[in-house]
Amino acid sequence: MKVTDIKDLSIEDIKAKIAEEKASLAKLKVSHKVSQLESPLSIRESRKFIARLSTVLNQKLAQH
Repeated sequence: MKVTDIKDLSIEDIKAKIAEEKASLAKLKVSHKVSQLESPLSIRESRKFIARLSTVLNQKLAQH
């Protein structure tokens, strides 16, 4: 999902997406501890996506 797509979402949708991604990241971390992931870069990508969502959320909240 690109930043332009994220900007089109509402504040509540962004918050829900952040919660969903954080849960997914937690699962990825646990499975990486138990056994090696096929793609350990997915953890980094997930963190970056959460950061993108948080940035857009903060920008939207600052505008209100």
